[in-house]
Amino acid sequence: MAFPSASSAPLHAQGPALPFSSSSSSSVLINGRPTSRVSCGPRRRPSEPGLCHGRSPPPLAPCQIVAKLHQVDPFQHKVQERSEIEPKKTKVKIGVVDNLVTDGPLVLSSSRLEGNSAPPPPPLVSALKAAAEQNVASFHFPGHNRGRAAPSSLAGVIGIDPFRHDLPELPELDNLFCPEGPILDAQKQAAELFGSSETWFLVGGTTCGIHAAIMATCSPGDTLILPRNSHLSATSAMVLSGVVPKYIMPEYNSEWGIAGSIDVAQLEKALSDLESEGRKAAAVFVTSPTYEGVCSNIYELSQLSHSHGIPLIVDEAHGAHLGFHSQLPASALQQGADISVQSTHKVLCSLTQSSMLHMAGNIVDRERICKCLQTLMSTSPSYLLLASLDAARAQLSENPGAIFRRSIDLAVMAKELLEEVPGVTLLDSSSFPNCSAMDPLRLTVGFWQLGMSGYEADEILDRDHGIVCELVGSRYMTFTLNLGTHNEHIQRLVSGIKHLSAASAVKSFEGTVNNGDLGPFVDIEMAMSPRDAFFMSKRKAGIEECPGKICGELICPYPPGIPLLIPGEIITEQALDYLKQVKKDGTLITGASDPLLSSLIVCNK
Repeated sequence: MAFPSASSAPLHAQGPALPFSSSSSSSVLINGRPTSRVSCGPRRRPSEPGLCHGRSPPPLAPCQIVAKLHQVDPFQHKVQERSEIEPKKTKVKIGVVDNLVTDGPLVLSSSRLEGNSAPPPPPLVSALKAAAEQNVASFHFPGHNRGRAAPSSLAGVIGIDPFRHDLPELPELDNLFCPEGPILDAQKQAAELFGSSETWFLVGGTTCGIHAAIMATCSPGDTLILPRNSHLSATSAMVLSGVVPKYIMPEYNSEWGIAGSIDVAQLEKALSDLESEGRKAAAVFVTSPTYEGVCSNIYELSQLSHSHGIPLIVDEAHGAHLGFHSQLPASALQQGADISVQSTHKVLCSLTQSSMLHMAGNIVDRERICKCLQTLMSTSPSYLLLASLDAARAQLSENPGAIFRRSIDLAVMAKELLEEVPGVTLLDSSSFPNCSAMDPLRLTVGFWQLGMSGYEADEILDRDHGIVCELVGSRYMTFTLNLGTHNEHIQRLVSGIKHLSAASAVKSFEGTVNNGDLGPFVDIEMAMSPRDAFFMSKRKAGIEECPGKICGELICPYPPGIPLLIPGEIITEQALDYLKQVKKDGTLITGASDPLLSSLIVCNK
């Protein structure tokens, strides 16, 4: 079987500005270098307009073609069904997503319409390169002094170049908290490419972005609607912000032991419940796609949220690539989300720990986002991480509509080959009736019909075939494909799984899977907010004396990957009985300070 090859085409992008703070200064230059260093570099002449004084001008729209992104419903049809369901609709383009069928107005990159022949060099990458090549006597941090004193043990592994480019906040490199130069340009170009009104570069990962998004939309005592299985960063954001959670349950497949998408009916019920209590949510938070690539209908969720005047935050950590091919689901911003936080380092190609926060619409206060990010992020950000975000954006801009074509073709071929392997099961959208789309670059394979767990399959594939996966569950493994996936990787994966099938008797695996009864996860009583529980004095209590006590730690069994107990909640007999049973059956349980579960951490109240 032949495997596909890559292709490329150029794109130029521009976008909005990002001032973080309201302070500025100027300095005297000697031989082109400043005599002093302050918090808002680089310097500008007093006559230059200040981006750091007061509120900045409204950011340029990423596209001047239309104004109403929220009217577009990219999920009216799945990719395979678009031409059959409503043939009277014409095929159009939304951003960089080709062949989406819609009646609504379009958002198309202006640079794409203009047909620019070549993208400009990445501004921050170029500035970092120029700074590293300077012949200067360095009397500044970091201590390795541009690699001259780099630790040999690490330099011997990665070389000297990373140290040479590991520079501090030099004026020519701009300042993350008051950008006026290459960082500003890089963020503007990212905003244009991803279709946001403003984009912020993050060096604290998507965790930092989620913290900022929730803190920017919620105040102490406010209510946040979010899925019970949200990432730990959402829980820690509730601690930081003092918000009170209103949980909704994701769709759950008991055969796989995987939590899926959020149905709009769940959100509608949560909003109704709050209204009957005389309360209103300050924000709605959802995760899409999930780790396994299951996507919620963000369009419907955003429409419902906005009808109540509530912003929608999307944890899109696993979806920075969405919207950049006709066979990829539309991105959260294309579906009307107000804030999207993406791990650019996951499927795109920036360095680990680097992410982006995108904002659209006018519901969220951008100044508050700026202040939250300045509070949360390091004042000594890594310019290697920042430059890697600029580089990843530039790489994607070269051919945004087709850059993932080869990866998607490889994924399709892998699935076709694996469907022929006896005893293995592939996760698809049929496993989640409410799922709007699946990320084709996530390959989740079940092994229970081979009589083995996901952990056993992972050990064999790693040890005997050199195959390293992204995620292991009790009954499955998830493999992620990206721009660096090659033909040989697919061949090795298929060969390894065929070996597993041939070496195993095709039989049922008896490992534990939640039978679909999510009662222990739904019947909860909150005694205090996660923030109050975090700061409350605590003690260790024997498991038998825990009923009725206030939980002081987060306990999460896998499957279903949904927290059973969250700090601030009353520990019930039902929850403990469930915990004891799944522990006996060998289910992985995370978060417990006592791995034997003979005790739990409880609040002293």
